Amino acid sequence: MRLGLYIFAALTLMGITAALTYTVNPNNYIVEFMGINFNFPVAVWVVLPMGLLLLFTAIHMIFYSLKSYFKLKKWQKDAATLDDALYWSLVNEPKEQKYAMEEIKGSAVLLGKSSLNVHDSVEGLNPRLSKVLNIINKIKAGEYVDLKENKISKVFSEGNEYLIQNRRNRLQHDPEFVEEVMKSSSQYSKPVQKEALDIFARKETFYKARKYARIFDAESLHVMLSRVVLEEDMGLTAEVLNDFVAALKLNCTDFVKIANVTKKVFSPAQNLALFKDYQSKYPKAQEAYLYLLFDYELIDEASAYLDEHEEHEFLKFRAFNELKKSHKKFKLEDLVNVNTICSK
Repeated sequence: MRLGLYIFAALTLMGITAALTYTVNPNNYIVEFMGINFNFPVAVWVVLPMGLLLLFTAIHMIFYSLKSYFKLKKWQKDAATLDDALYWSLVNEPKEQKYAMEEIKGSAVLLGKSSLNVHDSVEGLNPRLSKVLNIINKIKAGEYVDLKENKISKVFSEGNEYLIQNRRNRLQHDPEFVEEVMKSSSQYSKPVQKEALDIFARKETFYKARKYARIFDAESLHVMLSRVVLEEDMGLTAEVLNDFVAALKLNCTDFVKIANVTKKVFSPAQNLALFKDYQSKYPKAQEAYLYLLFDYELIDEASAYLDEHEEHEFLKFRAFNELKKSHKKFKLEDLVNVNTICSK
């Protein structure tokens, strides 16, 4: 029962009782206490115990109402804290929270160390959780979401998987963003850099790629080179290739793959001059230079080059050279697989 309604009902009962008593006995009754005479009508003495009961009952009810009120406030505060913990776990940014109620703290503390992965839409969520869950589901589905527009750009830390995936989604739909990442690659995570580089290598020419040579890797360079033979005007020149070779740490296989492409684009003289320079600067390019010498049927030059090196070096080419001297019809591809030239 509500306190106000209880007091009203009690006072009404006291009033009715006092009135009926006064009707039966309107006289006064004197009570002496510690030398003091208390002279009140009999009706007052009758309702006095009821008044004291009302007073102590009201105090009792107020005490437990306040106790329940403060406990309810703790529950409400913990409910809001739990809502916040769920939010940060949904966005994969778990944060430790403080709970007032042990009943909640005993299990909700796990959210401070966990990330929630929701596989479907959920009905009945509050607007805040519903909004962020909808955004996350869109990102998972491959859509790009403008986080600034949705006012959650500061929610995700730089390494957050949803932020990374959202940027990768944008790369698939926004060519200008690909260029932006290429220009400022250090501002983005490694997966985003690689995705942008892969898209750039599959679509752009060496004209545009040359200025980004320092952020290329061997794999992306080979992707672009594989397009040179098939597409016109890719812009591959010896000068451009020099920039990439100087910027990248290429191994033997990389140089052989490059030689296998450039022999179809450059003239033999230009190609040989290029790789003669490479083999002097980069030891890993020596096999590629030998490969070109044999491929162009320059046996004397190849033999001279082999003689300049130790006998345990270039064993595959030495074996081919011996066979070539006695059987001139042999071609390098008949005995040596281009893809395994560098294998020991």
